[in-house]
Amino acid sequence: MNTTGTPVPATRDAAVRQGAAVALSGLRKHYGEVRAVDGIDLTIAPGEVVALLGPNGAGKSTTVDMILGLTRPDAGQVGVFGREPAEAIAEGAIGAMLQGGALLEDATVGELVGLVASLHRKPIPVAEALRRAGVEELAGRRSTKLSGGQKQRVRFAIALVSDPDLLVLDEPTAAMDVGSRREFWKSMHTFTDSGRTVLFATHYLEEAEEFADRVVLMRSGRIVADGSVAEVRALAGGRTLRAVAPGATSAAVSVLPGVTEYEVRGDRIAVSSSDSDATLRALLAAFPAVRDIEITAIGLEGAFLSLTSDEETTR
Repeated sequence: MNTTGTPVPATRDAAVRQGAAVALSGLRKHYGEVRAVDGIDLTIAPGEVVALLGPNGAGKSTTVDMILGLTRPDAGQVGVFGREPAEAIAEGAIGAMLQGGALLEDATVGELVGLVASLHRKPIPVAEALRRAGVEELAGRRSTKLSGGQKQRVRFAIALVSDPDLLVLDEPTAAMDVGSRREFWKSMHTFTDSGRTVLFATHYLEEAEEFADRVVLMRSGRIVADGSVAEVRALAGGRTLRAVAPGATSAAVSVLPGVTEYEVRGDRIAVSSSDSDATLRALLAAFPAVRDIEITAIGLEGAFLSLTSDEETTR
């Protein structure tokens, strides 16, 4: 159990941490009275695809900055493949794709990727990095002529060119359309199939749900949940019940047993319930004409809202 009272799967043991892609221990970073990161432990194994989620101000960006060596922790340790971040970066073990990463305005895409490649000891060919990122046709285009989505793909090529073992991505598909996002994650699967590790922060919860092996939820500088998508959903508990219930009113739905949230639109109702069996039995008794009943486990979005709400859990 963590300090919020929310159960978190046990941290990997010391033997696993020894061979970890990323190992954070007792990590803290404060800015005056603000506890941006407030004592977190996190171990990411080689080959994992991990989504780092949380509301604005949760500490995601500060954590990423410390993994990349851009910010020094006030306390705790950061290890990347057993090395200090600066050492891992110097060896080309880390590739980073930051949403706000600037692109030189006067350079072409090929020149940009080539410039970064020249800084590394064993880069992959520039043409290969462009191909993997899906921007081969943009090699001769200047960065000022790129769309927002194209700029993100170019940042991806820059992150790939060092042939890293760990990719750290900040909002990687921001400004991409649906098709571009699909192509991006297809490229990511090719990257991870070779045993590489990915840590990505995103606001697109459906991406985390579909592509991450593991989800880490942060709130107020702390980790409040850590596990597979199914495990994180289970931490939030409950079910969602949807149905067509002729004659149903907000007043009647709100008093059904187990209901924690509800919405009534005409004859259609949607409720979140801590006891879906009791809710359904009472619903059928109150509205015998109910039909089209659907009960599903709470989604990642519901778990996210539940586990990262501002209300502190007291147990």
